[in-house]
Amino acid sequence: MDSRRHGNQRKAPAMKRRILGGTGISVSEYALGAMMFGAIGNPDHDDSVRIIHRALDAGINFVDTADVYSEGESEEIVGKALKGRREDIVLATKAHFPMGEDPNEGGNSRRWITREIEYSLRRLGTDYIDLYQIHRPDPTTDIDETLSVLSDLVRAGKVRAVGSSTFPAEQIVEAQWVSDRRGHVRFRSEQPPYSMLARGAEAAVLPTAQRYGMGVLSWGPLSAGWLTGRYTKASDVDLSGGRAAVEKHKFDPTLPGNARKLEAVGALSELASDAGLSLPHLAIAFVRAHPAITSVIIGPRTMEQLEDLLAGAEVELSQDVLDRIDEIVPPGTDLNRDDSYYLPPALADKSLRRR
Repeated sequence: MDSRRHGNQRKAPAMKRRILGGTGISVSEYALGAMMFGAIGNPDHDDSVRIIHRALDAGINFVDTADVYSEGESEEIVGKALKGRREDIVLATKAHFPMGEDPNEGGNSRRWITREIEYSLRRLGTDYIDLYQIHRPDPTTDIDETLSVLSDLVRAGKVRAVGSSTFPAEQIVEAQWVSDRRGHVRFRSEQPPYSMLARGAEAAVLPTAQRYGMGVLSWGPLSAGWLTGRYTKASDVDLSGGRAAVEKHKFDPTLPGNARKLEAVGALSELASDAGLSLPHLAIAFVRAHPAITSVIIGPRTMEQLEDLLAGAEVELSQDVLDRIDEIVPPGTDLNRDDSYYLPPALADKSLRRR
């Protein structure tokens, strides 16, 4: 009996592996995101290390962090956790966002990346990084400049492969062309936001990554908490603290985009119940089902959250369930445009549109 035809889900071997963008590097379908380890999430270093160790013991071999997470503290925690286990782990980090008040302490310039890679290596307690990613595009820096310094880091043995994060499709293409024409190493991966509520990547980013043989590490599968089951009605959205207070434009239920998200969450919750799944398990299985996805980044703050996410690692969705998701949130749709996490400078800076 075909379980996809007659059931809503079927079991698959836990924590399967995929190859990262033609690099030959084998990575788990779940990547452990470390953004929540440190001051902005879980400030207890020992507890964070225990969570990381539990993830590794469960078969996750891919850990993703960034210099900017808790101002370097996340990298320090990851470094502590990987002592004695470094060679078994595919380690990824990122650079771009400001790490100080000096405008030169950030961005994608040769000057900054050459310095910041050393800081990241020191915090992580390692002499190489498996995947070094550019966290966002930098309109002030020629992509040739960025790819040039990344190529030097690869040749120096400090980096094994390089990737981009939250790049629009046209800049992914430009980077590939520049690498080809200038003889630079090329981006081997892209890390876009992707969830049942933020499907914009399906329109161009994911097909472009596939076209160039890039691996995809998707982030935000639970859409900043919207797909945890926490929000079922407008009154559940507390704008007085936490992330919702800082990013009200992504949470305020009176805004049209967020109202659409709330309505979709209700329908998706019903679908999850009908399929015999929790909403988070439905959400992550949906992301894993896209053929472009190499690994889904999960970002637990507590051991309980990690255990729940691990429990859904074997879930695969039937075509009927995937079709119903498409009916609730059409393919390629971001219900709130702000959830794309990237606004082109020509739209963000009005001086670029006016004389």
